[in-house]
Amino acid sequence: MNSWIEKQRSIIDFTIASLLRRKGRNLGLLTVYTAIIFLLASVMLFSHSIKREAQVVLAGSPEVIVQRMVAGRHDLISQDYAEKLKGIRGARKVTPRLWGYYFDPTVSANYTVMVPDDRTIASKNIVVGEGIARARGAGIGDVLAFRGYDGTLFSFSIAEVLASDSELVSADLMLVSEEDYRSFFGIPDGLFTDIVMTVRNQREVRTVAQKIATALPDTRPILREEILRTYDSLFDWREGMMLVLLAGSVLAFSIFAWEKASGLSAEEKREIGILKAVGWETSDVIRMKFWEGGLVSVFAFLLGYLLAYLHVFHMSAGLFETVLKGWAVLYPNFSPMPFIDGFQVVTLFFFTVFPYTVATIIPIWRAAIIDPDAVMRS
Repeated sequence: MNSWIEKQRSIIDFTIASLLRRKGRNLGLLTVYTAIIFLLASVMLFSHSIKREAQVVLAGSPEVIVQRMVAGRHDLISQDYAEKLKGIRGARKVTPRLWGYYFDPTVSANYTVMVPDDRTIASKNIVVGEGIARARGAGIGDVLAFRGYDGTLFSFSIAEVLASDSELVSADLMLVSEEDYRSFFGIPDGLFTDIVMTVRNQREVRTVAQKIATALPDTRPILREEILRTYDSLFDWREGMMLVLLAGSVLAFSIFAWEKASGLSAEEKREIGILKAVGWETSDVIRMKFWEGGLVSVFAFLLGYLLAYLHVFHMSAGLFETVLKGWAVLYPNFSPMPFIDGFQVVTLFFFTVFPYTVATIIPIWRAAIIDPDAVMRS
């Protein structure tokens, strides 16, 4: 066993020396190889991290959202619907909500205006997200003016700016009192935007949704798991779009790597002939070249993946964050949650390292079985 280990160590030492003798050529290959892995890993890491972030954010959301539909469109829902929902078996808590959108022409951005159900906000006061405060250049105590649904000018004093750690979901959020909301949007008492419901037994969420659809046929129950699937599909689509854009680069690298692996230079053929002449076996030559391809590809993978990790989790994926996050005027500033999927790493390793390493075997085997004298004369 020890002799086998020593033999492999000697082959690896010779392989490293051989790589250093052709450092210019190998450095070019390593640079291109690392860049491709860096791009692919960055897209995969960022998209998986964003999906993970969405799952964490939505984990505390209600199991069911009930909307009233009129002519296929979302419409206001009355308090009577909430009373009927409370009577459905399995419902634990039913809460009507008031929320909507407001376009601010000052910064050409949409705000999400909402009445919170877990806090009380004084009349003529608002709580805003970091994105709104940044866009309007405002802070606590400043006054913001907006025009209501009928053109009336409303002035609100900023009572609080939401913490930056929640900016992913609160950048464009504006919290107001119920009185101000109804006056601002012209919503009569007793009408709400939608109703949220929590369910006693998590395994019965779909059953409760079916009961809602039966009892209130003009409503649409939306499940939390459906929202999560929508986000997953959205980010999968964006990840796929980025990978398709990178497909040309990957194809060019594949051709480059195949040519490098399958086309031995005259110098490499002479080297193989000399090794065969001094007593190396064909299997030893193949091992040496296998180690050569393996060292280059594994080192490129580790370096590329490390650079991708730093790019995504320490530089917020600045190269393509707009494509994967989405476009908005009030862009949230946040750092993606570090998250590495083992299956993702294995998949990327298999499709980037394994093909190149295997591609080195056939041309080396062909050169190694030729008579050493013929190889050195060619």
